Amino acid sequence: MNPLIITAALTGAEVGKDQQPALPITPEEIGEAAAECVAAGAAIVHLHARWPDGRPTQDAGVYREIIAAVRSRCDAIIQVSTGGAVGMTTEERMAPLALNPEMATLSMGSVNFGDEVFLNVPDDIETFAAAMRERGIRPELEIFDAGMLATANRWLAKGKLPANPHFDFVLGVPGGMPATPEALLYLKSQLPAGATWTVAGLGAAQLTMGTLGILLGGHVRVGFEDNIYFSKGVLASSNAQLVERVAGLAGTLGRPVASPAEARKLLHFA
Repeated sequence: MNPLIITAALTGAEVGKDQQPALPITPEEIGEAAAECVAAGAAIVHLHARWPDGRPTQDAGVYREIIAAVRSRCDAIIQVSTGGAVGMTTEERMAPLALNPEMATLSMGSVNFGDEVFLNVPDDIETFAAAMRERGIRPELEIFDAGMLATANRWLAKGKLPANPHFDFVLGVPGGMPATPEALLYLKSQLPAGATWTVAGLGAAQLTMGTLGILLGGHVRVGFEDNIYFSKGVLASSNAQLVERVAGLAGTLGRPVASPAEARKLLHFA
């Protein structure tokens, strides 16, 4: 199988330091966490930004500081979030694209997110896609349910998304597809030719989905955005600890781990 690409989702928009004291929030903390994760086996770092008090933000100035802190420490593929946090406007969410990161997430539809709604109307998705295309940013198509993958396939057929797409199956969100083997296998069966994919399991499903991702030839996302525990009731000591576990599993299962340079080739970077 191809080398395994590990993505480290370091911070997210929901978790607080009261829940996970090791959560990186400042640019310096995020830069250090990114370097630790790359040393442990990650190739991509998925970035969200926070104000110093922990509130989520899509402010381009904060992202600029974070990206500089990461780049000064490691060669990770930098992937910014255009999801931001529930309730942000399209303009807010697009702000970090102005910094020309190598990758950015592109959610392919709306989903109930617990008691809230993560809203992505088609016009906004097209706006995000066009901005990424104009800036040469590689999108990661985020899929929370099967309808989003069907939408992506329609758009690919119309030429509205780049060829050889990369997907991220985010499973276990309350309101989205469950983090089960059956759900993952169905999504995998619907992938277009030439696609690559990553799976992100939320909470306790992170380890199960990660193991399946390794075995099924996909790639894996771990990190505090999706799960703050190492085992039941035991907080992970760092994002790097979660990356290290997946890299170790890949080695046990006979699959090499991709460096950032190898990941760029696997994901069809120019």
